[in-house]
Amino acid sequence: MGGRFHLPVFSGFGGFRAAWLANDISAGLAIAAVGLPSAIAYPAIAGLPPEVGLYASIAAPVAYAIFGPSHRMIVGPDAATMTVLAAAIASIIAAMPAAASIDRVGIAAALALAVGGFCLAARLLHLGVLATFLSRPILVGFFAGISLSILVGQISRVTGLSIEADGLFAPILELLRKSGDIHWPSVLLAGSMFLLLQAATAFRLPVPGPVIAIVISVILSALLDLKGMGIAVVGDIPSTIPTLSLPSVWALPLDKVLLGAGAIFLVSFGSGIVAARSFANRAGERVDADQELVGIGAANVAAGLFGAFPVSMSDSRTAINFSAGGRSQLAGLVSAAALIVILLYLGRALTILPTPTLGAILAAAAISLIDIRELRQIWRVSRVEFAFALVTMWGAISLGVLNGVIIAIAATLSYLLLKMMFPRDALLGRLAGRDGFYKLHRTPDARPVPGFAVCLIQGSLLFFNADYVQSRLRAIFEELPAGTRWFVLDASAIVQIDSTAAVMLAEVHDELAKQGTTLALAELHDEVRQLLERAGVLDQIGATFVFADLDDAFRAFQASGANKAKQEAIAATGVRGQYQED
Repeated sequence: MGGRFHLPVFSGFGGFRAAWLANDISAGLAIAAVGLPSAIAYPAIAGLPPEVGLYASIAAPVAYAIFGPSHRMIVGPDAATMTVLAAAIASIIAAMPAAASIDRVGIAAALALAVGGFCLAARLLHLGVLATFLSRPILVGFFAGISLSILVGQISRVTGLSIEADGLFAPILELLRKSGDIHWPSVLLAGSMFLLLQAATAFRLPVPGPVIAIVISVILSALLDLKGMGIAVVGDIPSTIPTLSLPSVWALPLDKVLLGAGAIFLVSFGSGIVAARSFANRAGERVDADQELVGIGAANVAAGLFGAFPVSMSDSRTAINFSAGGRSQLAGLVSAAALIVILLYLGRALTILPTPTLGAILAAAAISLIDIRELRQIWRVSRVEFAFALVTMWGAISLGVLNGVIIAIAATLSYLLLKMMFPRDALLGRLAGRDGFYKLHRTPDARPVPGFAVCLIQGSLLFFNADYVQSRLRAIFEELPAGTRWFVLDASAIVQIDSTAAVMLAEVHDELAKQGTTLALAELHDEVRQLLERAGVLDQIGATFVFADLDDAFRAFQASGANKAKQEAIAATGVRGQYQED
C-alpha cells in the first residue's frame, strides 16, 4: 500500500465462496433481530424518533459493505456514541438563536456527515493511530461514566414522570420530590422487562433478550391495551424507507458542529477499533485502522445523507455475526434488507411498543458498558491507570459527556507526560570475562570501569523533561569517584530529542569539561544525531567522542589511557617524540 491512499471497494467480499451464502444469510437475519431493539431504543438517548435508528441501521451497513475493509465487522447505532451525540446536539441547540427552528434529526444528520468527513480526512493524513489515542483504561472509565448518565436518563421512561433536571444527582432528587406521581404500572413493566433481559443473558437463551422483550411487550400492549392504562408507547413510525437528502447545515453554529463531531469521532472510532481488534484477534485476523477510517467514514456519510445519525462499530451486531458464522459483508446487506421489510410491513406493530420497555433495554445496555472485570484488572496492574480511569468516569458524570471527552483527552495527555517526564536512568558496568555492558543495579557481579562511567537514559529527551534529566546527570556526576575521565551517555533508548534537550546536553558537556571529564555519546539514532548536528552539539563534543556503540567507546578510552601513560613516560625521561594523542 505504501503511503498512498487506497480506497477499499468490496474488500469485505474478498474470496467469497458459494458455501458462505447460507451462513451469511442466517447471520444477516440474526443481526437484524438483535439490531432492531437497539435501532428503536438508542435514538431516544439523543431525543430522536425511533425510525432514524432504523435508517441508520439500513444505510450505514450498506455503505460499510461497499467501502469497509473487514469481512465481518458490522456498524450500527452504539450506546456510547449516542450519549456523546446527545450532548453534541444539546450544545448546538443551546448556541442557536432562541427563535430558530430546531430540527434535531437534521442536526444529527449534519453531525454524521461531519464525523464521516473527519474519518476521511484522518485517513488522508494517515491518522489511524488516533484509534489508540484514548487508552483502554481511560475508555473503560469514560464508558462507566456515560453508562451512569444513560441509566439516569431512563428515569422518565421507566416511571412515567417528566424529569427536567440534568446531571447525575439532580434528576434523582427530582424523582424523590415527585415520587407521589410515579406511574407504577410503567415501573412494573420496565422492571419485568429488565429482569427478563438479565435472565436471557444469564441463561444464554438462543433468542436475544431484547428481541424477546419487544415481542412480549408488543403482545401485552395489544392484549391489555397498555396505552389505555396510561403506559406510554412509541407511537407512529413512518412505514417508508429512508430517502437521500442533504441536511440543512447553514443555520447551525459551525464551531459547535465541528466540536461535537470531533468528540463523537474520537470516542466512536477509538472504541470501535478496540472492539474490532478484539473480535479480529479471536479470528486470527488483522485490523488496519487507516482502512477502517474509510469504511466507518463512508458509513457515517451514508447515515447523514439518509436522515440518520453517527454510527460506530457495533459490539452486539458483530458478536452475533461471528457466532452465527457470517463470513462476508453479505451479512450486513441481508440485515439491512430485513430491516427494510420490518419497516415497511411491521411498522404498525412497533407503534404500540411500550416506552418503559425501551427504558429497560437502554438500562441493560448501559449496565453492560460498565466493565467491572476490566476495572479490577486495571487496579491490579496499575494504580495510576486506575486513577485515570476514575478521573474520566468522574468527568463524564459530573461535567457532562462533551466535557467528559475533554477530560479524557486531558487525562490521556497527562498520563503520557507523566510516563515521559521522568525517564529512568542506570549506570552500566562490565562483567569479568564477558563482552558488553550491564546495568549495575540489576547485575550484582557487574563492576564499574575505573575512570569510565556509562549512563543509560531510558526515554526521549524533550523540553518537558530536559531539566529533570539534567538534574539527574548532575546528581550522578557528584557520586562519581575521583579520577573519572570519561562520562559516556548511552543514547540507545533515546529515540527523540528536541532543541531544548540539545542545549541541555551542551551545558552538560561544559559542566563536565570544567571538572576535567570528557563527555562522549554512543549509539545515537539517526534522527537524534541529525538534530544534534544541526544544533552544533556534536561539534562542541567533538566527532572523536561520538561512537557507534559502547564497545567502540570503551576501546577508545583504553587507547587514550595507554597514550596518556606513554606521554607521561616520555615526559619523565625527557624524550621529545612526535607522538600525538588520538
